Amino acid sequence: MKLRKINRVVHRDLGYFFFAMCIIYGISGIALNHRHHWNPNYIITQKAFTLQPPAEEITDNKELAIFFLEQIDREDEFRTSLTSRDDIRIFIRHGSVTVNRYTGESELETVRPRPVFNQLNFLHYNTPRHLWTWFSDLFAGGLIVLAFTGLFILKGKKGITGRGAWITGAGILIPLTLLFVYLNG
Repeated sequence: MKLRKINRVVHRDLGYFFFAMCIIYGISGIALNHRHHWNPNYIITQKAFTLQPPAEEITDNKELAIFFLEQIDREDEFRTSLTSRDDIRIFIRHGSVTVNRYTGESELETVRPRPVFNQLNFLHYNTPRHLWTWFSDLFAGGLIVLAFTGLFILKGKKGITGRGAWITGAGILIPLTLLFVYLNG
């Protein structure tokens, strides 16, 4: 078998094999690059409302928390609570409720996993460890092989000795330039 044909077969088969990994890392990579614009892992919602403060002072934190949670039908979701001078922060399943003990001004914050992105980021962060780490390393090695074999798919003026050289050079020059700018800026 000719070297060029082996190159094409390796490039094609690695591309097929690592298709899903390219999608996982591509989507989650874009999401994680823009963490400063949005939370790619969770959807966080906040809602303000007013609750009725207790008629007489309740000194037990849990009892006070349950008193407020009963008003919004979430007493079964109670986890724990913290108090400050005027406020009580009640942690519930998938969020928290902050209540001013004296005025009843409240805010409910709910947190739920963002569909698809949460799961992809779980993998991107290498959270599963063990076998996933090995498979991710295999993927990283596969990307290196894909990059090199891709250089030699076409021959002639559209290949690496012609137009491909200019495009490859630009692809190398842009990250090096940005690295220089970031390190010296």
